[in-house]
Amino acid sequence: MSILLRTHELSKSFNGKEVVSNVSMTIRKGEIYGFLGPNGAGKTTIMRMLTGLVQPSGGTIQLFGEPMGAEASELKKRMGSMIEYPMFYEHLSASQNLELHCAYMGYYEPRAVSEALRMVGLEDAGSKPVKAFSLGMKQRLGIARAVCTKPELLILDEPVNGMDPVGIRELRELFLRLSKDYGITLLISSHILHEIEKLADTIGMIHKGKLIEEVSMEQVRNEQTAYIEAVTTDVKQASYVLVDKLGIRNYKVMENETIRVYDPGVTASELAKALVMNEIGLEGLMRKNISLEEHFLKWMQGGEPNE
Repeated sequence: MSILLRTHELSKSFNGKEVVSNVSMTIRKGEIYGFLGPNGAGKTTIMRMLTGLVQPSGGTIQLFGEPMGAEASELKKRMGSMIEYPMFYEHLSASQNLELHCAYMGYYEPRAVSEALRMVGLEDAGSKPVKAFSLGMKQRLGIARAVCTKPELLILDEPVNGMDPVGIRELRELFLRLSKDYGITLLISSHILHEIEKLADTIGMIHKGKLIEEVSMEQVRNEQTAYIEAVTTDVKQASYVLVDKLGIRNYKVMENETIRVYDPGVTASELAKALVMNEIGLEGLMRKNISLEEHFLKWMQGGEPNE
């Protein structure tokens, strides 16, 4: 898979304070790249640099195999973006806003606006003024504006903000379709980790302005550690049984009388039998895998998920 975007030691300072530090990231053609990090980590600043809205203080950006500088207007035409909260001409209709954007980008395709509105589920709202739109509808319109010029690279900053569960699912399906059916490369930031887990081919984790990990989701899934989660009536006594009766020390006590057993040598049935025989009530027992959320928190906290 060829490399579509690459940064090398990308940095940005504001008023002498460095907010992005030496970020080197690689996005391959056709993939969905999930950008993760807490608020204030630098995700939006990086996206603004990638789209030319902010100039880097240091480092380089290579886009479509060419260096991206302040005058790289032709390269920028090959990408679409929605950074932070999308802004529109509120008194104009959704269709008129998209038509203006296409004209500004020098893109003239008669069906572009109607197709973009249909893709995001706004085909019946094209004639309505944007001032009548809800937050979720404006998010959809922002995505429609980003895709209406048929970009090769789509950069979306928290695209499901303001969406209800149905809307989130619909946009997830749209993003997957854009990637698989249209070959569009997507860079998506989000704080909803389970959504990124369902979407991304690669994830990049940023913390305090630094890229601390860039890894494929396949690798994350392969490295996920299976564990048994038991909900008991007496977690202290259950811990005693684990150590004294089963010789298990690789476990973690959670909230709500829940205990996680990471020892691969014990089965769920063996654990259940030992707890019941020692008169410990068992309200739930399930084998699980460490999620992307736990993988993410491990890196944020600098530890292991089962420590």
